[in-house]
Amino acid sequence: MTERQVSRWFTQCLREQALLLEVLFLYYAYFEMPPSDLLTFTRLFKEQGFGQRQTNRHLVDKSMDALVDRIGYFSCLILVEGMDIDFLHKCALEDRTEQHQLSNTPDINKMDQMLLTFGDISHHGPVLLAWVLLRHTLQPVEAGPVVRRLGQTTLQLGVFQYLTDMLKALGNTDNNCTASTARMCIYGLLSFVVTSFEEDTLGSQQHLINAACEVLAAPSLAELFWESPNVGLEMILDSAVGVFPHKTGPLLQLLTALLSDKSTAKRVYTFLDKMSFYTEVYKNKPNDVLSREDETLWRRLAPKLLYPLGAGQTNLRMPQGCYGQVCVGEQGYLVRWDYSYSSWTLFTCEIEMLLHVVSTADVLAHCERVKPILDLVHKIISTDWTVSDCLLPLTSRIYMLLQRLTSVINPPVDVIASCVNCLIVLATRQPAKVWSSLQHTGFLPFASVPLTTMAQTISAEGMKAGNYGNLLVLFEQPRGEYAVTVAFLRLVTTLVKGQVGSTQSKGLIPCVLLVLKEMLPSYHKWRYNTHGVREKIGCLILELVHAILNLSPEGESEGSTPSLQSLCIYSLANTEAGQAVVNIMGVGVDTINVVLAAQPSSSGSCEGPGQVLIQTVKLAFSVTNNVIRLKPQSDTVSPLEQALTQHGGHGNNLIAVLAKYIYHKHDPALPRLAVQLLKRLASVAPMSVYACLGSDAAAIRDAFLTRLQSKTVDLRIKVTILEFLTVAVETQPGLIELFLNLETKDGSEGAKEFSLGEWSCLAVVLELLDCELQGQYWCPPLLQRAALAFLHALWQDRRDSALSVLRTKEKFWDNLTTPLFGTLPPPSETTEVGSLMGSCWVAFVLKQNSLICAALYCVCCSGQLEGSLKSALQRLSSQRRYEFWSQYVRELVCAACEGEDGGMRSLSESQMLISAWRTLLILSTSHSEVMQLKEDSVRLKLFMDVLEGTKAALLMPQSVACLRLGSMMATLLLVLLKQWKRSPALLPPLSLMLENVLQADQQLMERTKAKLFSALISALHIQGLNGGEITQLPQLLLCVCETVQDEAVALIDSTRHITQKSDAQEDSMETDTPRSVQKDQRDSVCVLALHLSKELCRADEDGEQWLQVMRKLPVLPSVLSALELSLRSKQNLYFTEAALHLLLTLARTPQGAAAVAGAGVIQSICLPLLSVYEGPANGATQAFSRKPLDAPCWPGVYRLCLSLMESLLKTLRYNFINEALDFVGVHQERILQCLSAVRTVQSLACLDEADHTVGFLLQLSSFCKEWQFHLPQLLRDVQVNLCYLCQTCTYLLHSKKMLHHYLQAKNGEALPQGSHPQRVLQPTSKEQPLSGEREEAESKALQAVQCSLLKILSKTLATLQHFTPDCCQILLDQSMDLAEYRTLFVLSFTTPAFDSDVAPSFGTLLATINVALSMLGEIEKKKEPAVSSEETQALKSLLMFSMENCFYVLISQAMRCLKDPAVLPRDKQRVKQELSSELSTLLTTLFRFFRRGSPSSPASGLLPSPQTKPTTTGAKVTQEGQEPFIQLVQAFVRHVQR
Repeated sequence: MTERQVSRWFTQCLREQALLLEVLFLYYAYFEMPPSDLLTFTRLFKEQGFGQRQTNRHLVDKSMDALVDRIGYFSCLILVEGMDIDFLHKCALEDRTEQHQLSNTPDINKMDQMLLTFGDISHHGPVLLAWVLLRHTLQPVEAGPVVRRLGQTTLQLGVFQYLTDMLKALGNTDNNCTASTARMCIYGLLSFVVTSFEEDTLGSQQHLINAACEVLAAPSLAELFWESPNVGLEMILDSAVGVFPHKTGPLLQLLTALLSDKSTAKRVYTFLDKMSFYTEVYKNKPNDVLSREDETLWRRLAPKLLYPLGAGQTNLRMPQGCYGQVCVGEQGYLVRWDYSYSSWTLFTCEIEMLLHVVSTADVLAHCERVKPILDLVHKIISTDWTVSDCLLPLTSRIYMLLQRLTSVINPPVDVIASCVNCLIVLATRQPAKVWSSLQHTGFLPFASVPLTTMAQTISAEGMKAGNYGNLLVLFEQPRGEYAVTVAFLRLVTTLVKGQVGSTQSKGLIPCVLLVLKEMLPSYHKWRYNTHGVREKIGCLILELVHAILNLSPEGESEGSTPSLQSLCIYSLANTEAGQAVVNIMGVGVDTINVVLAAQPSSSGSCEGPGQVLIQTVKLAFSVTNNVIRLKPQSDTVSPLEQALTQHGGHGNNLIAVLAKYIYHKHDPALPRLAVQLLKRLASVAPMSVYACLGSDAAAIRDAFLTRLQSKTVDLRIKVTILEFLTVAVETQPGLIELFLNLETKDGSEGAKEFSLGEWSCLAVVLELLDCELQGQYWCPPLLQRAALAFLHALWQDRRDSALSVLRTKEKFWDNLTTPLFGTLPPPSETTEVGSLMGSCWVAFVLKQNSLICAALYCVCCSGQLEGSLKSALQRLSSQRRYEFWSQYVRELVCAACEGEDGGMRSLSESQMLISAWRTLLILSTSHSEVMQLKEDSVRLKLFMDVLEGTKAALLMPQSVACLRLGSMMATLLLVLLKQWKRSPALLPPLSLMLENVLQADQQLMERTKAKLFSALISALHIQGLNGGEITQLPQLLLCVCETVQDEAVALIDSTRHITQKSDAQEDSMETDTPRSVQKDQRDSVCVLALHLSKELCRADEDGEQWLQVMRKLPVLPSVLSALELSLRSKQNLYFTEAALHLLLTLARTPQGAAAVAGAGVIQSICLPLLSVYEGPANGATQAFSRKPLDAPCWPGVYRLCLSLMESLLKTLRYNFINEALDFVGVHQERILQCLSAVRTVQSLACLDEADHTVGFLLQLSSFCKEWQFHLPQLLRDVQVNLCYLCQTCTYLLHSKKMLHHYLQAKNGEALPQGSHPQRVLQPTSKEQPLSGEREEAESKALQAVQCSLLKILSKTLATLQHFTPDCCQILLDQSMDLAEYRTLFVLSFTTPAFDSDVAPSFGTLLATINVALSMLGEIEKKKEPAVSSEETQALKSLLMFSMENCFYVLISQAMRCLKDPAVLPRDKQRVKQELSSELSTLLTTLFRFFRRGSPSSPASGLLPSPQTKPTTTGAKVTQEGQEPFIQLVQAFVRHVQR
């Protein structure tokens, strides 16, 4: 063996010896030891030298001294216990000593002879003391010489000092039966010693008191002490009272030890409050006393103030005539006055005296008197807080005492530490008061300048260390004693945990910065005199940091001043403090095991060096985890992260050290916290854990899995390991492959097959999920949940190899779905559903995820499910489990909302279960076949349960948790409503819920309101399809309009705030201003409320309800104000679109249109709309958008404004003409550009804008005279542009190849968004070429563009019809004023070219008619089944409408030319000839077309038209000459042929 192994072996031997002796001691504490065994043990222990004469004593080194001493302690205790001193004391009191087992034994002389040889080591002291006591009691005369000799030897060995040291080494009595039993043994010994011998013969009184205090540290003994007066140790108390207050230390030390609980605290307080004697010493006899001749009794002749304090201060006054017993000694006259007083008043006077002499030479003597007082105060208020009010005169003077003592040249460190300890106890109950008083003492560090930035704070600029900092540097560090530092750290931690950490964090920053900057990086380098103090200081520092990092977010300081939490995070992440924490974590499991092995105590005490080290490392783990979690996101890696993730060779890095903590078994929290930190690092740090583990990876994996498989390991360790593996699935591929440990082999068809290796984590996980183990104590639902989360992660990460193994396992799906078939008691009957619910919840969670993967992956790709999964789903449906869980979830929500204090105690578990159920139902809506959820009755039952649960959560919300449940249920209700299209009288409950939600906390209910608005919109759509009547319309309309008004006002404020902020910044070249994320979203409350208002407006056919609401609420002014501001600032796109849609819907009725116009719509839209399409810098008009038509965009807003103007003008006619002319005048540039842009841009967005523009101009063209009067030049420009637009559309419709080329080359929009065909999910054939799909898509895109061009053309011709003379009038009226109408088309009959220089002519109109006829012919030829008959009829009607208007314009323009005297006769003749020929040909074609049957012009149907002449409704024409516009053409041909 190596030297290290030999040392470890011998240490273990010593530990075994100590453990065996400890067992023997505990045995003989309850069972009598025979005299022969006592003799044998005495001889054995003597030969072994009480542990100091070991067989291999040359192997004993300094680190084993504690174990050797422990062997000696138990050897000594066994012999003392064997003498049975307690029974001896009882026999002596009852005068029956002969009944003791050693009274008449012949072995007593042998013991005498053996014990006479004792006395060379300290362990002999208690044995000799017990034997002296026994011999003195049993044979007081015969054993006199032996007693005197052994007694002298005992005192020489310092027996009472030894007893004190032994009891301290055995530890405190908390959860330590050995220590409490040893104290009981020594208590009996000391009690009998004090009873049997005079106190003066026992040596130093202080040593005896120290031993008694250590014995009385056991709470049970302190109570026993008070219950047995005047016996045993009570005599020590009496002697201490006899010298009080001349000597305060002995009495106060005893009373401090006697404080164990509230009852003893009351006794101590009462004892000191009613003192009967006052002892003082006089060197000379005073003059104000009268004495006897023998000087044994004095009588005071005059009253006396006992303390030389000023008038008005607390003092004690001894009255005249007081008697005192006098004892003359070496010190002088010791007088014990018969005077009653309260010691608490005396203590106050003592502190006042110390404050008076603090700067004199008497300060040290007074400090010795005050320190026991402070220790007693600390102990009594920490034991019983109720007496603190009575001690207020004392505790209030501590602050001044602290200030004075820390300012002297040589401060008394121990007294200062006692002061701070008292403040710690006060701060636990009154943190704000203690903090306020401490501010004036100068003890704590402070900042002399205001703290503004993190850089200034970290640099410690302007910060002072305070009196404590001076103490630390000038006194504690040079001496190596740190009592004040320990107390300071505990005080700051207590203040942080109290309200001060949240409300006064700025004041605590200097204290925390001193710890982080000066103490944490260097405390391990300080000088220490006492072993274990270094570890204690490190632990206290980390406790402080841990408390700060766990402060609630509400406590964060506002403004630029850094908070305590941000200061700690920054310091640990970027300074040496972080490296110090890393060094603590790097201690390693081996070092901890060595410290634990060298620790003598076998008990689980929390004060040994090993326990302190473990606690420090645990705190370092937690602190590091919190720092990484709370650290702001940054692109740069902090020094802390670098230190955590740096790689080292052969596993020599922190990651490997952390992983090896899994081997630690003493404290289960240590490996758990280490794995938690590993989990955090694996998810956020860019490194490979597998690479860091190096060659130890396999061994560490085995240790992890062994812990996971064990039935006795702490449950939380198992859960943490599974959570770590869950994170590793996504972030650590190498590590997860190591844990999966899958073995591969070639399958039958050449494909690889996988199987589980010997050390695969999947085997352990599957064992945890076994349905037969579910509910066992070692496999609770919490552990199953973690196992399922791991499988979920595998599925999400598409680990096909692992999944293939899982799916082939027998009963895999049955194990997963087992909890779904269990039965739970109704939630109303029990509140302890957490454990049961956990098992159900985990099944739901995995079910949701497994079904997402299995259903979508398997069904869509392979088209089939595994048999076990399919059967499980069938059983779920056939056994009515959907209905069961639906009802249970409904009852769960109701119970949670109806219960007190926000529902059940396991509300978080309830939310998990409801969330999982929600996901399962959402999945079922899209995969009902797979989920076996096809019955309408079942769907209705589920829907009604969801509705009832939502009502329960939202109608009477009791807490924030209930509101969250309501929000979750509202989401599910909305999804089911949209998917299942069911509306069983939904509007009444939804309206009621909305009214309640609108009255709740607006910030909490923001999302819930949005969901309810969406549900109401869907319900209105469904009810509209079913033709139902809305009875709740008035109330609902009023409720929604109030919301619209409030949201509009809030949006105005938000937009103004953002605009002011952006104005303060530099001008940006970006045209898209960021919008307010809080208010303007597609699904925000404001936008959805506007959409719901629009739907309600549609439902209100006559508009009466809307008018009543608008009379009550200023809805329209608020909306228009917000709309105007949004347009000007080019923000709130979604709100703007929704508001315009609402205004459009209102404008469809005369009352609504009048209300919109009267509210000032033109002022809100006309000028602000310029901001939408003009750049912010130079006012240049933006290019026309090539974005998809359906995408929300500002050009779409402009198109909506055009539609609004068109609708208002169509409804209000002359009442809106001035506003319409104002609009067209302001936006004339955009209008003219749009008309000419069709030639160059054929995107659907551009064509849609042209369509809206021409539609608006069509309505405006009905008012030519007004237009001519106000805007003559614009009218002429519009006429010219409309003619060119007609020519452009004709050419593009005529040349399909050219149009297709433009779509590909210029626009790059072969397939606009939204034109994709809707395909059902099905397996796609590999042989199907992609080019075919592309050609089909391009063909559909071409058809969409052609349809748009045709709409533009038809509206353009209808508009031009108003700019040309009326055909009937110009044909019949010979005296018509031709100057009123301009010539629109030039005299040319050639086919128009695609050139802007070629003016529109009669040839353009003829070409338009020809194109329409050819398109009609193509439609007749194709008759595609893919195109519905409605679409075909609509297209035909559109073509007929275009031809009709084209004929009308052609005839009108031709007649104007023929009647115009300015036209040459030759040209007139040419017009007659060309038109006669062309029109005759066209009529022949038309006759042929009408014989086959064709609909008439849809002038009053598809497109708005101001035509006054009657048109047919689309019936088939039986006779050719019955079509009105053909008759018109025929009449014109006859006219020109004359």
